[in-house]
Amino acid sequence: MVVIEYDGIICRSRRCSSSTPSTSTSISTGAVANQTPPLPPLQQQESPNPSTKFPTENHNIIQETLDELDWVMEQLENLHITKSISDMTTSKFKKMLNKELSQFSESSKSGNQISNYLLSTYIDKQLPELNILINNMELKPLLDTSGTNIVEQPYGIPLEDLNVDSMNSLLEVNNNWNLNIFNLSSLCSFKPLTCLGYHIFKSRNFFKTFNIPHATLVNYLVNLESNYHNSIPYHNNLHATDVLNSTNILLNLESFNEVFSQLEILATLFGAMIHDVDHPGVTNQFLINSDSNLALLYNDESVLENHHLSIGFKLLQSPGCDILASLTRLQRQTLRKLVIDIVLATDMSKHMILLSNLKTMVETKTITNGILCFDDYQERIQVLQTLVHCADLSNPTKDLDLYKQWVEMVMKEFYLQGDRELSLGLEVSPMCDRNNSSIEKTQVGFIDYIVHPLFETWNELVQHPLTCEILDILEINREHFSNLITPSPPSTTIQFKLTLDEDDEPISPPPKDSTP
Repeated sequence: MVVIEYDGIICRSRRCSSSTPSTSTSISTGAVANQTPPLPPLQQQESPNPSTKFPTENHNIIQETLDELDWVMEQLENLHITKSISDMTTSKFKKMLNKELSQFSESSKSGNQISNYLLSTYIDKQLPELNILINNMELKPLLDTSGTNIVEQPYGIPLEDLNVDSMNSLLEVNNNWNLNIFNLSSLCSFKPLTCLGYHIFKSRNFFKTFNIPHATLVNYLVNLESNYHNSIPYHNNLHATDVLNSTNILLNLESFNEVFSQLEILATLFGAMIHDVDHPGVTNQFLINSDSNLALLYNDESVLENHHLSIGFKLLQSPGCDILASLTRLQRQTLRKLVIDIVLATDMSKHMILLSNLKTMVETKTITNGILCFDDYQERIQVLQTLVHCADLSNPTKDLDLYKQWVEMVMKEFYLQGDRELSLGLEVSPMCDRNNSSIEKTQVGFIDYIVHPLFETWNELVQHPLTCEILDILEINREHFSNLITPSPPSTTIQFKLTLDEDDEPISPPPKDSTP
């Protein structure tokens, strides 16, 4: 990877900028007209004469030049390997448009109105920095909290249906990467997402931080979990619970201590909870190929992910379910943007983009006292997107007994999709043909080409014992499925050997000249 050294450029540019206002007085009119001779070395430049005066026109040109130089230096200082030329061009166009519209808005009242319309319509809305929002987190007081913080039925489930002691002992094991979701489900009346979600919010003190009434969270979680369909073999409430648990654990890694704000953490966990809600048990490509209403609604772009987001946020509007009621408008908008960016990145077609961005981040990461440092929103959201993506693909990193259960569930869902494709006359998707697929080879390939590169790069970023352990588990699970692959039969070639009996005459070759 080629890394360009910008420090020297920025340093010299700053020196030029600081000296230019004073030296600008010595620039002649001819120099402004693109006839400026090369500047001498900085150390040889003579001190300017501050008393020299020049026409206002020249002064304006000089000032505009300085403004442009300031913009260039700002871009250099903010430039990362991942920043594309198109991003810089967009930034330049925005700067030019803002300048033009600022002048236009001052011309008249209607000009100001038109300027505001153009800026609000044709330029992406930029939210303030997240750390500014969090440092000034002033939550709205709840109108009436009497009785709302008392939940007579923990987790929204009748006590007689709960094995409370066993469930609590299971959940109290902090950072349990191999939490048995199947056991948890049986202990909490098959509402594992509600139980784990409540437990995480309680352990992270979100009830106090975000003024969330306990009953409101329970209402939302029960409503959310009911929209994960048990008829779907894999993308159901069990998978959502597993992803939520894995996301919570990855957020707890020491490398992220005090890196992310409470609002960012809430958004990430919320995104993990809703990331597959109302999943129909088929892929995006199936929905597109079958001309489904969802594909038509979302124009074939991340169809399922857009649908999950829509359902997850709509459920907040149900009576007694708005867990974000105490956020200010700006905080709510910020959280919504975070959640949208995170859930859209769970579209598996975005895997290679996430992985390449992660590799670039590993090469350019900054660590202070063992803590990762991220400069801007783009870097922070990329880490959170990849974190949830890792949790979403974490089945092969769990203990073998758990992994085998997940494999059985996902293959069942694939085969059901293949059956539907056959009935609709569509081409059967890869791994969805129950009569022509190898589960063992599929899992080995999945680990080799998708999961292992992802977690290996993630480990390079966070450098944590847990991720090292995860890589070891991956190798064990890969070896298990590799050993189950039936070896291909050896290629059978029939060799003919011509032998002559002692009494046989050798066969003469044909004559060279075969012309009739």
